[in-house]
Formats: sequence, C-alpha cells, structure tokens
Amino acid sequence: MVQLTPKAIDKVREILDMQEPKPAGLCISVVGGGCSGFSYSMAFENQPNMLDKTYSYDGLKVFVDQASMLYLDGAEVDYVETLEGSGFKFNNPQVKSTCGCGSSFSV
Repeated sequence: MVQLTPKAIDKVREILDMQEPKPAGLCISVVGGGCSGFSYSMAFENQPNMLDKTYSYDGLKVFVDQASMLYLDGAEVDYVETLEGSGFKFNNPQVKSTCGCGSSFSV
C-alpha cells in the first residue's frame, strides 16, 4: 500500500480544488523510462480504470494500477519545500538505485 503524508494530502487537495471540472482523484503510477529504468507519474483522473486499486486519505481518492502496485507497495509520498524548490518526494523502500538527477529509479 502506498502512503501519503498529511502535507502531501493537503497539497494535492489544494491543486485539485483549482481544477475545473474537478477530477475524481489522483492517479499514482510507475512508468518505464528515465536513466534508471522507471519513473513516478502523478496525474488527476476523472475516474479510476477498471483494475485500479482505490485508496482514500481523508476523503482524497488515490488510484493505483496493479502493475504499479508491485513497485509502490510500502512507498510514502511527501510534499517538501526547500530553498532549491518544492515538490512531491517518493520514499520507496524497494528502490535499489536512483539516477543522478533523482527523477528515475531501479528496483
């Protein structure tokens, strides 16, 4: 199961509330590509796909497809703000290595 920190939930809700029409929830997935083989994807969706697992975090719906669940099980999504910038950060215990830019990983 993927976890979202309270800070990540608040930020997703803030962005979600600015969308018109308002999507049903957030889809988190792992896609092939990047320097190390895989990268994370986050996108708003109007409805989950038929085989997606749906999680609810204080009313926020998060959709994860079955293939991505293999790579996201135990992962935590946080929202961080630093002097260099801000964004969503994945803390995934299954990751064996990451690329130099930090946007892709291998398992």
